[in-house]
Amino acid sequence: MKKFASLFFVSLLSGATTLGAYKLFMEEGSSSKLSIASSNYAKNVGLTAENIDFTTAAENTVHTVVHVKNVSVSNIPNNPMLEFFYGSRAGGGQQTQVGTGSGVIISEDGYIVTNNHVVKDATELEITLNNNKTYKAKLVGTDSKMDIALLKIDADEKLPYATFGDSDNLKVGEWVLAVGNPYNLTSTVTAGIVSAKARDLSNNGIQSFIQTDAAVNPGNSGGALVNTRGELIGINTMISSQTGSYVGYSFAIPSNLTRKIVEDLMEYGNVQRGILGIEAGELNSATAKELGIKQSTGVLVNKVSKNSGAEKAGLKKGDIIQKLDDKSIMTFADLTSYINTKRPNDEIKVGIIRDEKNITIPVKLTKKELINYDLKGLELADIDNGDMKKFNIKYGVKIENITNDELSGYADQLKGGVILSIDNVKATDIETVTKVLSKKSENQRSQIELITVNGQILRFLL
Repeated sequence: MKKFASLFFVSLLSGATTLGAYKLFMEEGSSSKLSIASSNYAKNVGLTAENIDFTTAAENTVHTVVHVKNVSVSNIPNNPMLEFFYGSRAGGGQQTQVGTGSGVIISEDGYIVTNNHVVKDATELEITLNNNKTYKAKLVGTDSKMDIALLKIDADEKLPYATFGDSDNLKVGEWVLAVGNPYNLTSTVTAGIVSAKARDLSNNGIQSFIQTDAAVNPGNSGGALVNTRGELIGINTMISSQTGSYVGYSFAIPSNLTRKIVEDLMEYGNVQRGILGIEAGELNSATAKELGIKQSTGVLVNKVSKNSGAEKAGLKKGDIIQKLDDKSIMTFADLTSYINTKRPNDEIKVGIIRDEKNITIPVKLTKKELINYDLKGLELADIDNGDMKKFNIKYGVKIENITNDELSGYADQLKGGVILSIDNVKATDIETVTKVLSKKSENQRSQIELITVNGQILRFLL
């Protein structure tokens, strides 16, 4: 009897789980909750698909994944030839386009996360639940850089919703399920393993995807990537394919980054980005040998931005970043993926190697708009909507000031102008610029394309 009681007690302990809730205050008089799962460090060692039960996770997840229909209307210009032969406005008018994708319910009162590209340019958004009920949705906010959008529906019932898991604890080789609506086939579940983490497909060090071999196809975008416990650990976003269909790899935005963006959109109405304020590059064996250092992994600081938290904390050129708080930093994508989950004024502990000594420096992250980046005497900052409207452009970095004596004679034209590209790479923001320049030595020149304050396009070497 004692033996039976002991076994029963052990079974109760091993099966216990704890769920946390994170409360966000919305408009006056209302609130929403995002459910966050507790940390789980159990390892699925030696387990195969045959003896892992996917059914509970799949059953719970399909009810939280929705079908998103994007209706957009575009104006088609008149065709002069058709108009001449067949009458006025022949070939012109409005054209309606319909796109579809997936989304994930993240609160019982109807907040839904999906991809920005699923809802882009929509004039009308329609959500269909797994029980076939349909609702009109409003767009709460988007983050085009990270491809996240937040929607809201007013349902007549409390909705099933996904629990956020901790994507930092996700292990390569761990089983995952992708749930979505590929090719309008609703409630489709596929299984695979995590193939890689912190995967950057942009070549600018900004992205940090979870890579899986779970089959994902057009229509899966915005759907859920969950672990075997049914916790949301990613938002399916894209595939790597030359045909447009799945060929073996798919990519998801990590849940920790997704949750941070969603919380920002719900609380502030826009994404709050904290910046470390460095220009850096990845270490490898070749660069380590060239620099005469022992470390072959980590992020090497090449330059510290003015007015940044890094400068104020005392980070220096030549420092090798090995850790941020408790997270090991092997690549630039590791660094940016962690920083992207933080906000301005958050303090992080930066573990560096300097003069072969391990040092930890607390750094307070700076608001992105407050940092000027120095490009050989050109102080740069991200442009705002006013600049984009003024110059009729959609991207660029603004020249705030000129300290380069060689360019002082052109200050009236350059100051206030906008750099459009560096070495034929679009200067979409300061982060992209710093990544491009981190691959060049100090003596290498860069090809600059910019638009002056007078609207003239200039190209030169700097």
